[in-house]
Amino acid sequence: MRTRLSPISRSPTHRGLAASILALGLAACTTAGPDYAPPDRAVAAMPAAQGAFDSGHEAAFVDAPLPDRWWQLYGDPRLDAFVAEALAANTDLRAADANLRRADAVVAEVAAGRTLSTTLGGGTSIDRPYASRGNLPGTLDANLGITLAYPLDLSGRIRRAIETAQGDAQAVAAARDDVRVTVAAETARSYAAVCTANMVLAANSRVLALQRQTLDVTRRLQRGGRGTAFDVTRARTAVDQSEALIPSQVATRTAALYRLATLIGRAPAAYPAEIATCAKPPALTRPLPIGDGAALIRRRPDIRQAERALVAATARIGIATADLYPQVSLGGSAGFTGPVSTLGSTSAFHLGLGPLISWSFPNRPVVRARIAQAGASADQALAQFDSTTLEALRETETALSAYAREGDRNAALSRAQASAATAASQAGTLYRFGRTDFLSLLTAQAALTTAQANLAASDALLIDRQVDVFRALGGGWQA
Repeated sequence: MRTRLSPISRSPTHRGLAASILALGLAACTTAGPDYAPPDRAVAAMPAAQGAFDSGHEAAFVDAPLPDRWWQLYGDPRLDAFVAEALAANTDLRAADANLRRADAVVAEVAAGRTLSTTLGGGTSIDRPYASRGNLPGTLDANLGITLAYPLDLSGRIRRAIETAQGDAQAVAAARDDVRVTVAAETARSYAAVCTANMVLAANSRVLALQRQTLDVTRRLQRGGRGTAFDVTRARTAVDQSEALIPSQVATRTAALYRLATLIGRAPAAYPAEIATCAKPPALTRPLPIGDGAALIRRRPDIRQAERALVAATARIGIATADLYPQVSLGGSAGFTGPVSTLGSTSAFHLGLGPLISWSFPNRPVVRARIAQAGASADQALAQFDSTTLEALRETETALSAYAREGDRNAALSRAQASAATAASQAGTLYRFGRTDFLSLLTAQAALTTAQANLAASDALLIDRQVDVFRALGGGWQA
């Protein structure tokens, strides 16, 4: 049952009841529910989560703040331009911006609940008492009036509703920022993928050129009686195998071009043609600045999104708790009621002023159940906040370790490639002078092919790992 007293009620009984309920409302003149504060027991507040990263001691990293625009560390103007274009035109970001505008409008709608509300009404009716046995149609009555109400918000229900809407809007803003992180990272990754694909193609072309030279030498030796048809066939097989790698490498480059075009808001066929022949991927010449766990927690948008969701969930407890107390507004009404012939006269005019009180006092068990539901939702939001923080720390530690280890692997592969190149050159010289057999030459060239391919793949993966680190650190959303 919901009791509502009209502002124009004038009976002594109603006035006494109204005064009693108003007194209860004034007694509860606080903001219902708990005030939000960052929970001390949250994972984000633990010293272990705010200290240095476990993998941060590697030589590949430095304990320095991550720049907002981390891609500028590469010193590549084309990369800077592509990221700027993506952040301005990406379709996912446009959708995220629209979601944020909607959330801001919800905040404005809820905040409007604190302002004066007005209701205009009117209507007509035909009144013919049955006992009068008079002729139809009877008396034509009219009712015209205006009602005003201003919420006092003694229990803080509206304040908590505004806090909820603001928390939700801030969570949406953080989600939008998380999209910016992803867009910046994937744009850099796609640009680098185009350049590394060309680098792999160039490495394969060098090996292929060497194998073709070997095939030519083998044919000449066969014609001179120093080689066999079997040697020529094996040399041609090596050439064919290397040539077979080219189509897939071209397809990889094309896919990266299409992906980059989509990220910057263009049709795939309108990819930036000027980078189709990019031969050298962007490279860092200094250790990566990574900061520490405290900086990560402050910067990661997904952590902020989870924390703002906890703010909104806490405020919803206050909304539910406010139903334990009367909802009081100051109200007034004025208008004309009576036969149409009397409209405008003082006898038809009515005016009322007083409190409007609404209270669900018989349904307190229902309200208590809703409070319990809101409290459980807040506990769930806290658990999600902790989970998001832990996942962010795990993702960052994993990215740091993977990049450091790939750097070690890349250095070893570079040494292996240099050794394989020397061995292949030596084998070629020895074979031409008849100092070694053709199988040894093919083995050396096959080793060089493998070393070249492994190093090129590692170079590409190393840049991928760098982007993983920057994305895990949550950089790039700042406007």
